[in-house]
Amino acid sequence: MFRSFEEIEEFVLRNRRTRVRIALAAAQDEPALSALVEAQRKGIAQGVLIGKEGEIRSLLAEMGEKAEDYTLLDCPDEAACAALATKLIHRGEADVMMKGILPTATFVRAILSHENGLVPPGGLISQAAVFPHEGRLVVFTDCAVNIAPDLAAKRRILENVLPVTAALGMEQPKVAVLSAVENVSSKIVSTVDAAELERETVGNCVIQGPLALDGAISRAHAEHKGITGPVAGQADVLLLPDLCSGNVLYKSITCIAGLPVASTICGASAPVVITSRADAPESKYLSILLSVLQAMT
Repeated sequence: MFRSFEEIEEFVLRNRRTRVRIALAAAQDEPALSALVEAQRKGIAQGVLIGKEGEIRSLLAEMGEKAEDYTLLDCPDEAACAALATKLIHRGEADVMMKGILPTATFVRAILSHENGLVPPGGLISQAAVFPHEGRLVVFTDCAVNIAPDLAAKRRILENVLPVTAALGMEQPKVAVLSAVENVSSKIVSTVDAAELERETVGNCVIQGPLALDGAISRAHAEHKGITGPVAGQADVLLLPDLCSGNVLYKSITCIAGLPVASTICGASAPVVITSRADAPESKYLSILLSVLQAMT
């Protein structure tokens, strides 16, 4: 099981057979482009840059890169950039889709498009992120796509994240279904959903809930609060109750704690790199690494 982003990078560099082609939609963005440039310099990726060609060329020049080392596709419209990235995946001209300087909603609409999207009819996509915590990696989901998932949607979000946990080497992921408290209350729907999920079988997961965040990832907090169970204090996966709490957690980790985060879309037919427009280049590079790891496994 990978316990750090450094271990993932070492594995990818050691085991890669070919460069993964990454279609960066709205590539005229220094943080996203610099992350892809780093991946290309290391021989991990081959950049397919979609967006305002003049701005992309200027950014590449500032980074000391030759434009001819990349595939450049001029496309000034944000929605058209995202749509073209999905078409390249369908045509076999790209392996991974990546979000540049465009809104998440615009990017996701292209993935969900009936014409050239990356989701089968009736499918559900979600987002997952990975962050380092006390010498290991923890996955949390969903922070960017599903606004207020019901019980059935939470089950599918959990199913969606299993390829990510498998790529990370989590053979039997411990899943904490999060809420604000550990007791089931009819007044807090997320606790009712958590208790129901705990009784279900989802892949090879070990599920416990409801759990508050501290009792899910801190052994000390769990012990102090008298919380026991197979997941308490040692969760590999945090299943969030809704998008708002997920978004707050994501940005607390990145903006307040200053930790790097790798983010991906789950449930699509190809790996998808999705990060906040404000995320640091390091997090965007780590997200590329995560997508390449998924493409390799």
